[in-house]
Amino acid sequence: MRPVIRTSNGTSEITLRLLRMRDRKAWDEVRSENKSWLTPWEATRPQIDADLPLPSFPQMVRMGARDAKDLRSLSLGIWIKDRGRERFVGQITLGGIVFGAYRGGYIGYWIDSRYANHGVVTHAVMALTEYAFEELSLHRIEINMRPENGASQRVAEKAGYIYEGLRLRYLHIDGQWRDHMIFVKENPRIQ
Repeated sequence: MRPVIRTSNGTSEITLRLLRMRDRKAWDEVRSENKSWLTPWEATRPQIDADLPLPSFPQMVRMGARDAKDLRSLSLGIWIKDRGRERFVGQITLGGIVFGAYRGGYIGYWIDSRYANHGVVTHAVMALTEYAFEELSLHRIEINMRPENGASQRVAEKAGYIYEGLRLRYLHIDGQWRDHMIFVKENPRIQ
């Protein structure tokens, strides 16, 4: 499965697609330029497995392709048309895909600070949610964020997600177990 999802925020065309090996330079540049911007929101490893290395870019691409093929996770680059050329600006993942009685997953994302607050992530979330509901027939999608992340909360709300509750010490973020707010959207076509 190699989905390519296209949408627009009204001013730019947005494309979501699996990362490829040739995307490494663009990914590395955006990650490097945004290190301090992303650190407070990034998942970290708890002490129990802190010594395990993070996957390299090639490993991440290979795992992403395998997970997409097996429909476990879709980790997609976010690309926009900028001055006539496609520019990598972030990543969005539909992860933890489970079928059967649950039929759900979660969405996570990050964006280049230069493209924050321009509707790019909101439209990417809406497009990926629609794909999950229409193409995968998922019933429920969650977006979990730290309570301090007002920008992410606005993304979830604008994309039609509803606040469901608070998960205490839910994920290891920026070196500690952090509480997360849960926003949910259900597929009205799945009964």
